[in-house]
Amino acid sequence: MQAPSTVVQLVLLVLLVLPGISYQFVRERLRGPVPWERDLGERVLRAVVASIALDAAYLTAAGPALVALVRGRPPGELNGFVQQPRLVGLVGVLLFLVVPAVVASAVSLVERERHRSTYRRTPTAWDHAFRDRDPCFVRVRLKDGNWAGGWYGHGSYASSYPHPAELYLESARVMTPDGGFGPRVRGTAGLRLRAEDFDVLEFVSAPDDVREVDG
Repeated sequence: MQAPSTVVQLVLLVLLVLPGISYQFVRERLRGPVPWERDLGERVLRAVVASIALDAAYLTAAGPALVALVRGRPPGELNGFVQQPRLVGLVGVLLFLVVPAVVASAVSLVERERHRSTYRRTPTAWDHAFRDRDPCFVRVRLKDGNWAGGWYGHGSYASSYPHPAELYLESARVMTPDGGFGPRVRGTAGLRLRAEDFDVLEFVSAPDDVREVDG
């Protein structure tokens, strides 16, 4: 895609993209990410469609006034930007940022009311499991049948959607063949696990005295 070479082209690009980007950003913040918008091309297309809808609404409601504001007096290509920069800037903020944000908030509110029983801001069970998770033991059964595990504490980390599901445990444990926890691995500096490498994950609460040693 070629970069805009004139002021008019730049203005047209802003009109075509910016309102939709503002709308989609607020929608994603309020609703949370969803699988079908993970692809960048899909998100850009949705932003362009939202921009076209918003621009059409602006032109329908106040088209002549907006054109007169941009052209200025006497009418010129973009005289309004020079003659009334503050007013043009204020209108731009309203049309490109404020109005799309308000519309996105209203759409999200209606969606929540219509789908109250099924709406979840957390996109996956993985994210839900690790959100506000207290320190505990974690064990996983690898796809080859062996077990791995360790301590999930304040120095641990679990990736979130849309990134691949990965888990970092701040310390590793020796695991028994049946999945029991043995002593800490000597010299452990942490354990990284990828969700694609295991088929079972379990959280196991620990007594307070163990928390003090491992936390």
